[in-house]
Amino acid sequence: MTEARPTARMEWRRYGALPIAAALGYSTSVIHIYGLSPYIEPIQEAFNWSRAQATSGLTVATVINAVFCLFIGMLVDRVGPRRVGLIGVLLTTGAFALLGTATGDKGNWYLLWGVMAFATLPVQATIWTSAVASRFETSRGMALAVTLSGASLAATVFPILATWLIVTYGWRTAFAAEGLIWAAITFPMLFLFFRGARDGERKNSVEETAPAPVELTGISISDGLRSSVFWRLFLASVLFTFTIIALVVHFIPILRNAGTDHLAAAGVASMVGIFSIVGRLGTGFLLDHFKASRVGAAIFVLPIIACALLLTVGSNSVAQFTAAIVIGLTLGSEIDVIVYLTTRHFGMKNFGTLYGGLLTALSIGTAFGPLAAAAVYDATGVYTNFLILTMLFMAISSLSLLSLPHRGYEG
Repeated sequence: MTEARPTARMEWRRYGALPIAAALGYSTSVIHIYGLSPYIEPIQEAFNWSRAQATSGLTVATVINAVFCLFIGMLVDRVGPRRVGLIGVLLTTGAFALLGTATGDKGNWYLLWGVMAFATLPVQATIWTSAVASRFETSRGMALAVTLSGASLAATVFPILATWLIVTYGWRTAFAAEGLIWAAITFPMLFLFFRGARDGERKNSVEETAPAPVELTGISISDGLRSSVFWRLFLASVLFTFTIIALVVHFIPILRNAGTDHLAAAGVASMVGIFSIVGRLGTGFLLDHFKASRVGAAIFVLPIIACALLLTVGSNSVAQFTAAIVIGLTLGSEIDVIVYLTTRHFGMKNFGTLYGGLLTALSIGTAFGPLAAAAVYDATGVYTNFLILTMLFMAISSLSLLSLPHRGYEG
């Protein structure tokens, strides 16, 4: 006799703290991405660097991430996400603090970002999403949305926190303080509440009476990598992150170029984070009730509106806030859509490995998007051409999702 599928209420009553803890873990994984924007100008001024040089370290880090994403996914499938994530949070926040020791030598800068790259391997999205997806079935879309809201939290908090720390203590101390603060917040929550199905159950009166988790099912790694669905998701992922992460990293400089002062620009940029929470939770609801590929395709065209506003009336404060809101709504949904589609088309048995492959695409886009935007600015003095390129890439990414088949994996 087949075991009854748990209701959403049952899943949240039993594992409700897990997505919240995972969200904090995921926020740590992007501290060097969403937290970089306020540091760009101070680093430029300190070392007399171009904007591309100031952001080149992020490219180094994410290229290294792209190479090892698949292997981290395989590690998670083998040993479970808990041990990997706990170690990763401490390594990542420590490596972020070390960025404040930069000397101005380019070799030193790349070395520090190389350390950052390897430190962030154990906090990739695969770790947090695999744990949550293994515990939630009926309410998987909303649970993943809560988890991935960690990036929204990061996009909201890090620009303001970093800007305040830089103005108050200087950029070197700000790196160390920001890393320490986030480690102190995140690690205790993960230690107490972060456990996926592969990590086993805690021994308490509630869990001892709970049924053992069902065996995870899904297609083989080779079948997944040969699937055209995988490569359409890969294309959508790389084009999306190439453009949207560049917009987030350069959003404060874009506003500064339009004449907005530092703190005002940071305030506008915080809207990206706030509305990315709205976007993630809204997307989670939509994914649980509507066809995921259509939801994703609709959301992926939203940055076109933001770019159009920045290109035409970018100095207007209302237009700036509207652009931040639209970017936030999209930023709050892209990984949710890719993760959800991965689980539905490929199952959970080899989720870590297959999503790790797609995370390679996300890392490639993250590596070269901000650098490309910086190079465009250094060459022209404006971001106009990159904003136009963003509009084109978003349209292609949306069409890639729209082309996915209606039916996914049935295990």
